[in-house]
Amino acid sequence: MRRYLVVANQTLAGHHLLEWVQVQRNAGPCWFYVVVPATVHQQGETMTAAEARALARRRLAGALARFEAEGASVGGEVGDPSPLRAVLHVLRRARFDEIVLSTLPAESRWVADDLPVRIGRVTGLPVAHVVADRPGSSQGYASAG
Repeated sequence: MRRYLVVANQTLAGHHLLEWVQVQRNAGPCWFYVVVPATVHQQGETMTAAEARALARRRLAGALARFEAEGASVGGEVGDPSPLRAVLHVLRRARFDEIVLSTLPAESRWVADDLPVRIGRVTGLPVAHVVADRPGSSQGYASAG
């Protein structure tokens, strides 16, 4: 069974991610673990750490419900505000075959910080970079590992 660590926050509700999950499920048995970094800077706004954790918890609950509704085996947690630290924290406790990073399109802070490449370099795991759709555009997938 393949084990995927899914890292997302603002894009967690996007259909691009569910479509990616379905492709993996169709390829064979798999399990997904979602970590939602409780980032305080989102969509040009800054929130308190408590607000960021509360929002991340709501997004995680919604994502777990959507994944389960699609028939996926899934677990998850709210993670450190730093996506890289959130990933490393989970990897200290569990093993995965691949990391799935879901981001906004090019204006994403995670993309600007070269997070897909950095996560792959630090963890040694393949990273699938799944980019959220813009209205009127198609989904994008890229390998960063």
